[in-house]
Amino acid sequence: MANDKKKPVILITNDDGITAPGIRNLVEAVKGLGKIVVVAPDKAQSGMGHAITIGQPLRMNKVELFDDIEAWQTSGTPVDCVKLAVDKILHRKPDICLSGINHGANHSINVIYSGTMSAAMEAAIESIPSIGFSLLDYRFEADFTASRFYIRKIVEKVLSQKNEKHFLLNVNIPSVPLKEIKGVKVCKQAYAKYEEDFTERLDPQGKKYYWLTGEFVNFDKGKDTDVWALQNSYISVVPVQFDLTNYTLKKQLEKNWKIK
Repeated sequence: MANDKKKPVILITNDDGITAPGIRNLVEAVKGLGKIVVVAPDKAQSGMGHAITIGQPLRMNKVELFDDIEAWQTSGTPVDCVKLAVDKILHRKPDICLSGINHGANHSINVIYSGTMSAAMEAAIESIPSIGFSLLDYRFEADFTASRFYIRKIVEKVLSQKNEKHFLLNVNIPSVPLKEIKGVKVCKQAYAKYEEDFTERLDPQGKKYYWLTGEFVNFDKGKDTDVWALQNSYISVVPVQFDLTNYTLKKQLEKNWKIK
């Protein structure tokens, strides 16, 4: 019991749902590094961003999905999961929060929409060191071998160091075999986004509906971005913050705006 108290508490969550292969592989990647507690949505919540549940009840129940590891599923969003974990399950802040492994990319502009990263960001807001992990493979049967290998190394590194108050990383892993990964590269977020289009269709009753489609376009040709790193078989690590203030523009406005 004394040893358990000394072990770091690792909160694990995701946005693909508690039964997704990604979260199971994240648990496997960090087994033995601390006391793991899983709190995740009971269904897929991709693209939820930083949404929270308001105006309807949140439900939570314990599940047996990860052998001897405590696990809970909730009816809420990824952010709800972090809030519930801290307040109702752990009754304390964990030593680290890990979110993922997301099925699909969360580089560049995706960080804004990502439920995976929003869960990690919620933890960082609460001064919990946090990391969101994503694998660039949407398939249910994706190979997580390289992800498990490097995630363990990254988490070990973070747990061994003193981190700043709102420490938050966005980690993306290319979909290539372990032996083809060139290493880990600390990057900036690329300026890249989807050129979106809504395809108009008809349902069986003849009523119109719309299906979001789009093409990913990278406007940032630098070699210091997450998109470049991933295209060149590196794992990208982007330090992220939730302070959205544009400090350059702030200085300009303070100097040039004289509105009374």
